[in-house]
Amino acid sequence: MSSRSFFIGGFLALLILDTFAQVCFKLTALHAEPLTLDPPWLLRAFATPWLYGSIAGYLGAFVTWMTLLRHIPVGPAFAASHLEVIGVMVVSIPVFGEVLTWVQYLGAALILAGVLCLANGEPPESAAGENH
Repeated sequence: MSSRSFFIGGFLALLILDTFAQVCFKLTALHAEPLTLDPPWLLRAFATPWLYGSIAGYLGAFVTWMTLLRHIPVGPAFAASHLEVIGVMVVSIPVFGEVLTWVQYLGAALILAGVLCLANGEPPESAAGENH
């Protein structure tokens, strides 16, 4: 597998896992309503499978993130890790019935532009990363 395929696959996995975890947290909150911060609320939260989905998503994202950081510079990696904001925004349309505004579309475009600028601005010799 080429390093480019590794990076693309890794960031795609990170995007999917982070987005899945965030959506599961939202679903947990909705299924555990009303928020009362008492034992019955905790029981409602722990009774929903969405809580366990969010934990699994975050664990997977953590392992993926640690693996990626061993091989790429932290600057572009950190920027690319924030693509989850766009992932959650897109998934929220069908899952939660959210309607996006032009400001949200503009924000998503700016995030993408920033990630692309950081990725393309990295010198080739540091793109492969070094193991220390």
